[in-house]
Amino acid sequence: MIKKIKGIIVSTTPFKETSKILNVLTEDGKIVSMMARGVKQVKNVLRSKTNNFTYGYFYTYYKEDKLSTLTNVDIINDFENIKNDLELISYLNYLVELSEKVAKQTTSNNIFDLLITALEKINDGFDPIIIKNILEIKFLDYLGLKLNLDNCNNCGSNKDIVTISSSLGGFICKNCNVENHTTNLKTIKMIRNYYYVNLSSISKLNISDDVKLEIDKFLDEMYEDYSGLYIKSKKFLKNIVNLN
Repeated sequence: MIKKIKGIIVSTTPFKETSKILNVLTEDGKIVSMMARGVKQVKNVLRSKTNNFTYGYFYTYYKEDKLSTLTNVDIINDFENIKNDLELISYLNYLVELSEKVAKQTTSNNIFDLLITALEKINDGFDPIIIKNILEIKFLDYLGLKLNLDNCNNCGSNKDIVTISSSLGGFICKNCNVENHTTNLKTIKMIRNYYYVNLSSISKLNISDDVKLEIDKFLDEMYEDYSGLYIKSKKFLKNIVNLN
């Protein structure tokens, strides 16, 4: 029986000379592996539909927890604007790899929904570093790294918040700021907004470069020091962004 699966190809593995195995993050948050036979042949009609980052409906002879066999693909969105820009491709590559790794840590279908919404926003012209950071801060919960963004993580006070600490797990007030480090108040506000915002409802973004970079640096620290994830594409992303 053929099953229709909504998903996005997060990675592929070559198989023999003309075939490959597709690893698809599905809308229910699972990674489903599919054998795509003969798709590396030039004349195969599925050749262009079985590359990394294809987002669509995958028709397969489905086998639960086993290798399924692909029969057809209907593309939902080819993210054309992203794929025509090298810098945006580097964001695409990073966000897909990150989402694949986070999906393996949880059973939530929110990972798929957040990823697709983020890619749609970037494809529509929204600032990719902001969208990336929103996704990263939302993913922390699924990695067991939930931040306290409502009050001081040390004493519980919601007054005089002066910084956010990766090592202390959230906001820190003036009286508990033993590290004597302060964070831009706009950065503190935006980090909280990033966490609570509905990504699909964003219609306008207007954030200064200083605030964007401070948020990005903080999230880099969180992921590098505490997530336990190694994202191979992150180095490429940083190199590309720094070059531009």
